[in-house]
Amino acid sequence: MDGFKVANLDLLLEATGEEGTKSILAGYSCPLNEDIEDFLHNKALVFAKQGLAKTHLIFASYKGDTVLVGYFALANKTLFIRRSASLSARLRKRINRFSRVLQDANSYEISAPLIAQLGKNYANNYDSLITGDELLQIACNKIKDIQLLMGGKIAYLECEDKPRLLQFYERNGFVPFDKRPLDPGDRKVFKSDHLVQMIRYF
Repeated sequence: MDGFKVANLDLLLEATGEEGTKSILAGYSCPLNEDIEDFLHNKALVFAKQGLAKTHLIFASYKGDTVLVGYFALANKTLFIRRSASLSARLRKRINRFSRVLQDANSYEISAPLIAQLGKNYANNYDSLITGDELLQIACNKIKDIQLLMGGKIAYLECEDKPRLLQFYERNGFVPFDKRPLDPGDRKVFKSDHLVQMIRYF
């Protein structure tokens, strides 16, 4: 997308070293969601080294400097969709192409990219330099690039059950299909006892 630069955290780590990378990550703030901020500050590097999730930083030009305006993290996961899930006939037909039907569990099994984290940087009002729609579109474009090489047409995410968030993702082509109960440890971070699972077909 024009006007933004996307940097893979692994490559940034190679170019600037661990201390230089940590210094860049320390400039990120997201008071609206502590989990998103905590991930970038304390987990992104570890997850990258272990291959559990790959983080991508978004930079923009501001007053002659290049500043961090947001990030997203992607992971490859196995997704299970109940066959009784409320899906349109068209989407269900598309899912059939990329899934394995588990008769015993009465569900579809799909290997698909998960948008594990997504957030703007609110430090120094840098969040005003990018919209949420632009950030999500950059993440989706990255997924399309990956699927061009490896195949697939589906991506998914999990978000809090808040009207504002659901409307945001639905506006960008994601469809809710189920709710996932939170693990006990996650309930300290989120106010509800579940996350809404949403899927998009590209």
